This record gives sequence, structure tokens and C-alpha cells, in this order.
Amino acid sequence: MTRDDFLALALQNPVNVAIADELLQLELPDAWLVSGCLVQSAWNALTGRTIDHGIADYDVFYFDPDTSWEAEDAVIRTINERLSQLSVTVEARNQARVHLWYSAKHGLPYPPLACSTEGIDRFLTQNTQIGIRRARDGYGGFEVYAPHGFDDVAGLVARPNPGPNFSPVSYAAKTARWKALWPELTVMAAEGT
Repeated sequence: MTRDDFLALALQNPVNVAIADELLQLELPDAWLVSGCLVQSAWNALTGRTIDHGIADYDVFYFDPDTSWEAEDAVIRTINERLSQLSVTVEARNQARVHLWYSAKHGLPYPPLACSTEGIDRFLTQNTQIGIRRARDGYGGFEVYAPHGFDDVAGLVARPNPGPNFSPVSYAAKTARWKALWPELTVMAAEGT
């Protein structure tokens, strides 16, 4: 699967398009629509399901040096207000402040990040390490960040992302949910499990 093939599938979901458009308008620093909402839209298109089947939420990453909760909360409120007509859950997170709360919530170390794509690099699964955003070139195109490409998306494969934040328990729970929703999915075992 090529970048353009992936985009064609993920953008069949009008919610993904609307969020990407809104992020461009908001001009949030280093903002990306990321992860499951993109991959799961592609899976749904590939398997003939409704385009929003199984999508629990739509994740937005941005990177603002203001790491206060008040600043992040203001962004969350703005995004929720501006996208309320979509009737979906949008979860926006400032990647500059994830290290402040991640360890307490998940019990795993989380060194500070330097940009949003570093947050994408730390996802639990390689197949969801994808982000898109509208290009700021005035032509309406998209930038895509996908360090592992799109073969696992095309093949409906869930693959663990070994790294400092990997949790076998979280991986098992996530892939069990996905397998129930997309029975065609091949779940790769995590090393040591």
C-alpha cells in the first residue's frame, strides 16, 4: 500500500477530513490527526464495513511549549466546541506535557518529547504509528508521517512496538478489542509473552 492509497482509504471517513481541516484552521503547533481513527477507517474501507465501525475516538497530537494544564484544557475545549457537530469524541493532547502525567497513569517511564511525531513513535503498535495533517502549501494536500509504512494496514496486521513504553497487558487488551471488531486481523505476538 502506498501513502496515497492509505490516504484515499483513511479520508473516506468524513470525520478525519473535518478534523484535519479544523486543525489547519486552528494553527495549533505541530498538530496531527493520529492513530486508530486513520488505520481503522482504512480497515473498514478494505473490509466493506461502515467507515466509522469500531472507532472509539479521534486522537489529535500537538506540541506546545506551554505545558500547563490550563493551556491544554483551553485547546481541548476549543477543539470540542469547533467540532461538536461531528458528534464524536476527539482527544487532543499536548505532546510537550505527556511526560508530566504518563508515568503516574501507566506506571512506565516516559521521557520528554521534542515534537509530536516522537509521540507517534511511542504508540503501542507499529501499525498505528501514523499521523496526517493538511499541508500548509495552499494546495490542499496532506503530510503523512508513517515510520513503518502501510503494509500492516493493508494486511490487517497488528504488530507490537517494542520500546520503553510497551505494555504486554495493554497490547493484549487493545488487540483483543480489535480482533473482536475486525476478525480478519492478524495479531503478532509480543516478544516474551
